[in-house]
Parts: sequence; structure tokens; C-alpha cells
Amino acid sequence: MFHPLIMPILGVVFYFSKTPRFIPEAIITAKLISISILTIALPILLFYLLKTINRVDTIYLHTTKERLIPLMINCVIITLVLFRVFTHNEIVELYYFFLGILCSTLACFILAVFDIKASIHMIAASGFFMFALALSIHFKININGTIALMSIILGAIATSRLHLKAHTTAELVIGLFTGLFPQLVLLNYWL
Repeated sequence: MFHPLIMPILGVVFYFSKTPRFIPEAIITAKLISISILTIALPILLFYLLKTINRVDTIYLHTTKERLIPLMINCVIITLVLFRVFTHNEIVELYYFFLGILCSTLACFILAVFDIKASIHMIAASGFFMFALALSIHFKININGTIALMSIILGAIATSRLHLKAHTTAELVIGLFTGLFPQLVLLNYWL
């Protein structure tokens, strides 16, 4: 339910539902369709391509070596989103949200190169959490319920990853900070 592929579109939907700015319905629909295709459908199709050519074994990407190509592909996809869907002069908040996603993905890629496995689930969920928190400050809206719910969801994701023995506690903490930190640093540019 809270898969890393879904978090970018959740951030976009959250932004469009909370922004006080007028954005035409046609633009919102076009952006949502574009993001759905680029961040959900395309990575799934590319995963099956990688599985067909024996570059990955399972969707779980157990080893850091298996993560390298999918993370690099994700960096290319997010760069495409930054240049084509959410440019710097159009919707600034979403541009920096996706720039934070790109920084987190690059950090995860660099960690994988050095054989350090970070939880991609925690990276995605904590990045979305920080973006939601920043939007509440930026637009001066009360989203305490959403923040509380996201805190519970972050805990549930971490607990499930530990229960499934997919990650250690250190990998979850690394993932948490890898997702939070880029979003936090980029706040200086749009908040």
C-alpha cells in the first residue's frame, strides 16, 4: 500500500488537494497522468525488462548489486520529470519535491555502490512526510491529523520491514535520514 513507487504521486495529489492556488482542472489531470505513467507504469515495465535480461532476480532487490541499475533508471526518470513535467518556473513546490526525490535516489545509489543497503521504503515515505510538513508551514494550513497519520505510517513501514527481515534497524535509520535530509535542505529554496 505504501510502496516507494506510489509516494511521488501521493505527494502530487497531496499538493493539489492542499494548495490554495488556482490550478485549472485540465492541468491537474495532465500532471497526474504524466506522473502516473513516468513514476509507476514505466518503472514496472522496466523492471520486467531487467528481469527478462537477468539483471534482477526478484522485485525485492535483496542485494545492493541488484539495486544499482533500477536506482540509476529511477534517477533518469526523475530527471525527465524535472525537465518535462514540473519545471522550475511552473509549480516550484513540486519541482523541489522531485529534486529532493532525485537527491535521495542518488544518495541511495551511492550507498549501494559502497555496499550499504538503505530502506527505499523509508526513503520514499520519509521524503513524502517532510514534504507534507513543509507544505503545511508554507501554506499555513493545519494538517495535524495528516502528520500524525504519516508518523504512524512511518512506524508501520519500519516495523513491517523489520518483521519481514528485509532490513536491519540501521538500514531503516539510514533510509529515514536519506529521505528526510534532501527535502529538508531544499526547503531553503522554496519555503
